[in-house]
Amino acid sequence: MDLVDFRLRFNLHSLPKAHHFPSSLPFEVKQPLRKAAVLVALSNYNGQLELILTRRPSHLRQHPGQISFPGGKVEKFDLSFEDTALREAHEEIGLPNKHVEVIGLLHDHKTFTGFDITPVVSIISEPFTPVIDPGEVDELFTIPLSFLLNSNNRHIQYFSRGGIEYPVHFIPYGRYFIWGATAAMIDQLCRLLSHDKSLC
Repeated sequence: MDLVDFRLRFNLHSLPKAHHFPSSLPFEVKQPLRKAAVLVALSNYNGQLELILTRRPSHLRQHPGQISFPGGKVEKFDLSFEDTALREAHEEIGLPNKHVEVIGLLHDHKTFTGFDITPVVSIISEPFTPVIDPGEVDELFTIPLSFLLNSNNRHIQYFSRGGIEYPVHFIPYGRYFIWGATAAMIDQLCRLLSHDKSLC
């Protein structure tokens, strides 16, 4: 899939929000969910689209060592989810805002850890030199979108919690193991691009 095809599929095959995630969670939360946004950024440097991901440091209290998108909590001074995702990406990996073209949003993803995450899909328009914040990011790497679009590389298992089954997504890639919210958001993007009618 090239950049032109990606834009076309993303814009043509977006689905109603209610068809992706329920407005209520299949589990009880004790306090309101915290709003957050992540940058689902694709580069096009090597003749193919590649998704940018980071690995969190092992010393962090929340999700140590996990694979994630650049992003974080919405702050009071952020004007939009796009602002949050771009600000966090600049802080975490040194991605300049001027190199990013936001093309749209995916649907919110709610987590057991108390977050309501909005994925902001974007294209990185030109190469940049990453400047990693070691307090937030241990490593930056990319995965070809073609690998992720192959449904055989995306997996899902159901686990029981409080008598209710819920899905957990995971994607093994080389020495990396992507799971949880990040894998679920990748799966949502890939299903949208593939026009997967199971979402309807």
